[in-house]
Amino acid sequence: MSRRGTLFGPRFTGGLSKFWLIAGYGFLYLPIVALIVYSFNDSPIPNTWAGFTFKWYVSLLEDNEILAGLWLSIKIAFMSATGAIVLGTLAAVALVRYKRFTGRGLFTGMVTAPLVMPEVVIGLSLLLMMVALQRATGYPERGMGTILLGHLLIGMAYATVVIQARLRELNPQLEEAAMDLGARPSQVFALVTLPMISQSLVSAWLLTFTLSLDDVVLAAFLSGPGSTTMPLVIFSRARLGLNPGVNAVATVIIALVAIAVVIATIMIVRAERQRQRDIAQAARDR
Repeated sequence: MSRRGTLFGPRFTGGLSKFWLIAGYGFLYLPIVALIVYSFNDSPIPNTWAGFTFKWYVSLLEDNEILAGLWLSIKIAFMSATGAIVLGTLAAVALVRYKRFTGRGLFTGMVTAPLVMPEVVIGLSLLLMMVALQRATGYPERGMGTILLGHLLIGMAYATVVIQARLRELNPQLEEAAMDLGARPSQVFALVTLPMISQSLVSAWLLTFTLSLDDVVLAAFLSGPGSTTMPLVIFSRARLGLNPGVNAVATVIIALVAIAVVIATIMIVRAERQRQRDIAQAARDR
């Protein structure tokens, strides 16, 4: 009995773990690989292979609608991600560093509510608010600005959670030591806190950028004439039948995201190595 358990138990468990790992990665990445492969398909039917070609990438350069939507999506994603980490950092610092203040429970609930609330509800509520404001003041008109506000609302919630988790792991004695040495609170935050949470800032920026780039629901509620994002263009074309040109657009986006992830990973690894060298140097100086 013990022999069978020793012979088959660990092997079976290890093999099963590897199987599920491979199956999970396959489920996640095989559709992306298929999309990239079929972006070079010579046939206008997406799932019928008819030879290798670059014509869909060439035609993409002449598709003004999809290029305008892609450029608009990138601009909105960049601004919303940047604004989200600024607001998310402020919210995270307030929640972690200040344990008691008036309205803390309400503030916590308002920050985390977009994480659990359906996007349809958020989009509809923002649309009603924008319409009411426009009737009362004539501003804002639905377009890039309203989409940006919606994405900023969602992105700030995600950024707050990511940055808050990192702030809770920091040793508060480091900040206290800097203040004992004469640093002002603003200097402590800029010279001590920010460098230590830089990795979480990069992670939060990439997360919110991706969420904004592929959003459909909020953009559908908040967009206006002349402000159609790329996901909305693809969604509208899907009703009439997609062609490999859409696969080419998706491949370009995958390449851009992959490059951004690689650059961010390199930056994070270098920052971590520098932090470890600084810690080792400080230990030697003692």
